[in-house]
Amino acid sequence: MRIIVTGGAGFIGSAVVRQAVAAGHSVLNLDVLTYAACLDNVAGVADAPGYSFLQADIRDRAAMDTALQDFAPDAVMHLAAETHVDRSIDGPDAFVSTNVTGTATLLEATRAWWTQQGRPGGFRFHHISTDEVYGTLGETGLFTETTAYAPRSPYAASKAGSDHLVSAWHETFGLPVVISNCSNNYGPYQFPEKLIPVVILNALEGRPIPVYGQGLQVRDWLYVEDHADALLTILQNGEVGRSYNVGGENERRNIDLVTTICAILDRLRPGAASYAGQISYVTDRPGHDMRYAIDPTRIRDELGWRPTVTVEEGLERTVQWYLDNEAWWQALRSREGVGKRLGTRA
Repeated sequence: MRIIVTGGAGFIGSAVVRQAVAAGHSVLNLDVLTYAACLDNVAGVADAPGYSFLQADIRDRAAMDTALQDFAPDAVMHLAAETHVDRSIDGPDAFVSTNVTGTATLLEATRAWWTQQGRPGGFRFHHISTDEVYGTLGETGLFTETTAYAPRSPYAASKAGSDHLVSAWHETFGLPVVISNCSNNYGPYQFPEKLIPVVILNALEGRPIPVYGQGLQVRDWLYVEDHADALLTILQNGEVGRSYNVGGENERRNIDLVTTICAILDRLRPGAASYAGQISYVTDRPGHDMRYAIDPTRIRDELGWRPTVTVEEGLERTVQWYLDNEAWWQALRSREGVGKRLGTRA
């Protein structure tokens, strides 16, 4: 296939690019290169046949029109987004601009090109979203594809808005779309502002390891390479107009995840004392959802997909990757907001 991947220099997008190129697809990596993007993420495939890169903004209609016309894709995988909840609390406007307006611009450009091509039935627009659009769960229950949307952060609300736009473009204009909503991703190349890389890097640098509240929030953890595999499966085999929840089937409390990472570091990079001694409980962020959990029945039963990496195995791989790739994360430490507490302006 010929696939445009928006946000392909980001964490999840670059995993999709690497897997798609390895599978023999031709890929146009379209990314505006914001603070969280890094072309080193795709350096391993940069010289591969069929790979190309275009620096462009999804909010730029002329650039989107040109990219579609020049590349002539069989599919668009839309991952470009502002994603950090704490940043959305401090500056929600950027999230609305990129995630809502940018998605609308990309949809309109795609619809115009698709119509010009005679509305080919094999074309797909795959919108990649998050389980955070569903809000929060209590101690029991699971998110399904029919769970009502109830976003509680500016980030989640902006992604919910983009989901609704994609659905509307399908229902109103017939654009062949699929949507997926994933649980928390982790793994190599994750930008050092998210929980797992923050824990690893703060531990290594002898700094406090911040845990919001008492760390009792529960998340379902999905290894990023499993997620990329799921996304390509949905793209090729998913039913048009349908949404698919993608989970790791690995629920863990945040505090348990943090202590597990500390124990792995104690073994792989032992210090004078256990890294768990650096854990510091800090004031919780506003509107912090207590629990997310995915029901993966649809993607398992309809598409035959299940995650292959347990959270214990994935954390081991992830910690080892950060230990082996210090040059990668050190180069990002000077970027705006990295290493600072965000999300406090509320």
